Amino acid sequence: MDIRSYNREAWDHQVEQKNMWTVPVDHEDVEAARRGEWEIILTPDKPVPRTWFPPKLNGVKLLGLASGGGQQGPILAAVGAEVTILDNAPKQLAQDRTVAEREGLRINTVEGDMADLGAFEDESFDLVINPVSTVFVPKVEPIWREAYRVLRPGGALMCGFCNPAVYIFDTALSEDQGVLKVTHTLPYSDLESLTEAQRQRYLDRGEPLEFSHTLDTLIGSQLEAGFVLTHFFEDNWHPEAFSEVPLARFMPMFFATRALKLA
Repeated sequence: MDIRSYNREAWDHQVEQKNMWTVPVDHEDVEAARRGEWEIILTPDKPVPRTWFPPKLNGVKLLGLASGGGQQGPILAAVGAEVTILDNAPKQLAQDRTVAEREGLRINTVEGDMADLGAFEDESFDLVINPVSTVFVPKVEPIWREAYRVLRPGGALMCGFCNPAVYIFDTALSEDQGVLKVTHTLPYSDLESLTEAQRQRYLDRGEPLEFSHTLDTLIGSQLEAGFVLTHFFEDNWHPEAFSEVPLARFMPMFFATRALKLA
């Protein structure tokens, strides 16, 4: 299967279904950002600490990596950053263009693969932000190498992740019956870990294919690419979602990292 093509169509479908990661910010959010009252999320609930960003974003060249959907990009553009959004899904990128046109913002959108940033020259950006998205690609090591290449010395990479431990459980059983059953070994893959019938259920619903990865590849491979890890936090679904996501009652399901390119 061509995973990138399948997930492109799946995320376009998610836009139509108004998945939470596809609903763009509203006018009030942009106006607040222009007043200096802003925050973004890379995981479901906890805002990225402002201390992770430079004191001023005016003129900062920022790449939103797999961050279409009209959420982070418009806010950071309203604060003054020079924003480029790269995403695999055309309809996700359209959300950013819609907000930019509505609010008079400048946002450059590029359709592409976050593991191949050949559209950008070396040391093109000061910041790279990456909301939870590595779960939709089979390999993450090329992503960190490319992010390192396009960042300038002193630049930061900020990423949100789904905790790999989440994938040991039978997701369908959890969602349908609220039962947590350890079923899968790690690293998990929708292509290899599910039965044919289970996988077909995902395909029939047009859901993106997911991959768990390991902490070694999610964090260790950032270090191997040359980054230095500077900050870390854990996050979870908002408590209102715990009834729909039983595992969230027992562990933080997400985390985020900030890493620097020192030279």
